[in-house]
Formats: sequence, C-alpha cells, structure tokens
Amino acid sequence: MRHYVIGDIHGQIDMLKSAHARIAQDRKRTGDEEAPIIHLGDLVDRGPDSAGVIDLLLTGAKNGKPWITLKGNHDRMFSRFARQGIHHDARISSGLSWLDPRLGGIETLASYGITAREVFAEDAHAKASQTIPEAHLDFIDGLPLIHEAGPLLFVHAGIKPNVPLKAQDEDDLIWIRKGFLDHLNPHPWLVIHGHTALDAPEHFTNRVDLDSGAGYGRPLTAAVIEGRDIFILEDDARRALLPPAP
Repeated sequence: MRHYVIGDIHGQIDMLKSAHARIAQDRKRTGDEEAPIIHLGDLVDRGPDSAGVIDLLLTGAKNGKPWITLKGNHDRMFSRFARQGIHHDARISSGLSWLDPRLGGIETLASYGITAREVFAEDAHAKASQTIPEAHLDFIDGLPLIHEAGPLLFVHAGIKPNVPLKAQDEDDLIWIRKGFLDHLNPHPWLVIHGHTALDAPEHFTNRVDLDSGAGYGRPLTAAVIEGRDIFILEDDARRALLPPAP
C-alpha cells in the first residue's frame, strides 16, 4: 500500500500547501487518489501561521480527505497552555516555558492575534482561552499518537524499543530521543518519525527521520512510501531515500 507522509510543519502554512501540491502531482502520476497522507505532528510553534495549519487540516478532515494527523509534543504544549495555562513540560529538563522564544509558543499565539510574553503567561492564557476556537483545541486533543500500517509505524518522536505498542508511554511517543535514536537493532516495523530536526530527511535502516527543520526555516519534507521503499517528493520528481550501505 502507498502512503504519503509530511514531516514536522511548525506553523509553515505555505510550505504545507506546497507539500500537498507535490503529493497531488504524484497522485496524478500514479492515479492513486486514495492513499492516505500522514502528518507526523508538531503542527504549531515557530512558524508564522499555526492557526492556519490547524484550520487547513481540520477542514480537510471534516471534508473526508484521506488525511491522518498525529500529535506532537508542541501540539500538546499548545493545548495544555490554552486550556489550563500550563507553560512548562516535565520532559524539558531545562525548564523552558512554552512562551520562551526558543520553543515558539509566542508565534503560535500571534497567529490567533494574541500578543504574549513569558513574564505575562497568566494574561496570555486568559486571552488564549477566550480567543482560540474550541474546535482547534478539540482537534489537537483528539489526534492519535501512532498509526500502524503493516510493516510501517508512524509516530511523532519514536518508540521505546522492545516495548509493546499498548504499553508505550505518551511522553515517549511525542518526546523520546535517548534510547530510540541510538537503538540500532530492527524494530517490528520500519518506524517513520519526525521530532528530531535534521538538515535533510535520513534513512537509518530501522527508522526514517522526516523532520527536515521547517520550524527553523528549512524545507518541509513530503515523501511517498511504497512497501518499505521511500521516495522524497521534489518538484515533478521522486528521489529515493536509501538506508546506508551495509
């Protein structure tokens, strides 16, 4: 079965529309209008229009498009702040606030017309709770953490190796790096993930990282997977993404 995949979006609405356009071009070449498009999470933060990204994906889902959107750590931070005013996540050992410029929450709130600073977190939360559409937060809160498809497993950050899917912890699925990125043995699936930004997508044999750093202004990756073969979608072309030579 064919799957289309888009890496971490981070509020880059124009890049997301371009990625969908590249997928549409590939659909024309293959004649396949039914293959799902899987978005690997981190819809929000850092980029200029997180609200627009959520609205586009929410509207597409309502209109029956074959889109699957996974939850990322930035998405959960956004929802927790908007609903509960929580601006620290226990998985950030440095204690950075979601409103710290390095995390991008300020840009997300700005996309809803909310001006915020870390020192005024309570005021920003009050404005967010009044301004951000409930439908956007419900959409984020309802996103799945994983999507399993035969030999493929799609997840935002990764998995804890040798732990059954039902026993995986949500924090690991949206935050994990240590223990997953350095795990070299095969998993039961080829794991397709984002979360750890690279300069370009990379195939590590047992996993594929498609976060090419759109949150930092680098390109947003769109890929197509056929079986276990992966191709990066470029303008009017496919480029094979191969594992390292043995």
